[in-house]
This record gives sequence, C-alpha cells and structure tokens, in this order.
Amino acid sequence: MTQTLAFEDLLALVQDRSAALRSSVAGSPDLDVRVPSCPDWSLRDLVEHLIEVHRFWAGAVAAGPSEKPPTVAPADDTLSADLLARSAAATQELIAALRAAGPAVDCWTWWGDSGVPTTSGAVARHQVQEAAVHAFDAQLATGTPQPVSAVVALDGIAEFIGVSHGTAGPWPHEPTRIGLHAAEGESWLIDLTESGSHLIDGQHETDADVHGSASNLLLALHGRLPLDNLRSGGDRTTLENLLSWPDLD
Repeated sequence: MTQTLAFEDLLALVQDRSAALRSSVAGSPDLDVRVPSCPDWSLRDLVEHLIEVHRFWAGAVAAGPSEKPPTVAPADDTLSADLLARSAAATQELIAALRAAGPAVDCWTWWGDSGVPTTSGAVARHQVQEAAVHAFDAQLATGTPQPVSAVVALDGIAEFIGVSHGTAGPWPHEPTRIGLHAAEGESWLIDLTESGSHLIDGQHETDADVHGSASNLLLALHGRLPLDNLRSGGDRTTLENLLSWPDLD
C-alpha cells in the first residue's frame, strides 16, 4: 500500500492545492456561478468553506490533545475583506499551526473511531485531500478541470478508505470484496461486511473490480465522477453501492 507522504511534503501540497483552488476562482468573472459537483454551493461558497476548514483545523492542531472540537475565534476584523486574500491567510494559519506542532501531536479529529491516527500529521494528510478535491470542484465550475496528481491521488485513496470508510459503520449491503486498481500500479482490496470496511493484503478473488487512473478513482470515491469514468468488472450494483457509501452529504 502507498505510504503516507513526508510531513513537509504534505504541508507543501496543502499549500499548492489551496493555491490552485484560488487560482481557478480568480479566473472566473462570476463568483456566484454554481459548482456542479457541489450544486448547493457557488464558487464564493466553496472558498468560504475552505477558509472555515483551514481555520478550524488550525485551531484543532494548536489546541493539542482534546476530546472536543476547538472553538474557533472570529477572524481578525482588520484582515482584508477580499475573499481570496482571506483564503490565503487562512491557509497560512493552518500551515503555521501544523509546522509549529510537527507531525506527532495528538489533537481532536472526527475520525477517532477509524483506527487512523488522531495526530497533526494525520490532519495534514487529510487537508491535502480536502484542498485537492475542492480545487477540482473549482476547476470544474470554471470549465478547467485538471486531474489530481498521482502522488496526491494515490495517497488520497488510501486515506479515504481509512478515514471515510473507517467512520462509516457497518456496510449496509450483502458482504462483498472489491478491488480498486490504479493505472499507476497500486491496488487496494477491500472487504465490506457488517463490521465495516477492511483492507486485506495479497491476491484474492473479488466480487467486483474497478480500474482507472488514481485521479479518477479518488474523484469517484469522493462522488465527483461517475462509475462510467472507470473500467469496471463484476457486479456493477456492488460498485455503485461502494461509490455512494458513505453518504458524503
């Protein structure tokens, strides 16, 4: 399985993907255009969301070990009212909190029951995915969608299985085994049962398999691309069930 990226690399990728989102938004003449992959949001809403996410997780990391999520102070009212400037400042706040903490500080996370570490390093890893997927959302809204880079997408697939599947509870369908196969050479075999989702090692028979670029696999898991963007084999309903679970809304 793909190994988690080095901490400094994660910070650089949070910065890079957040900047990519802002760059796409900056090129749009209309911040009220709808985001096709998040139809309840405009581009403006998408940026405001990322601002809130970055400030929240900066607070969580800075607070250290806690059983409760942080209370985030209002933004500095002397800060520029410009949307993209506020977003850049929020990204810097997050990066600064992560860098000050280092990768191993315990903090509150919402995935405490998943078995994934609840550390500043795990937050950094998750924030790469948050920024990368939302950068794609912004690009989609502005008509300039770009694939997620392989280094981000490969780690993101493993992170999604650990965090999103790991907190989704029991698999609500008949038990099954599914293979995810990235064109870049990585594969993940997932057992889905009433005890949840579990990665298994080795080569095993599957009920269904899906093949595609790491970018397309990641975006499909996040509900950004339909199954038809991937090459599938086996029971199609099983794969459709996987891509609609957990309910990310």
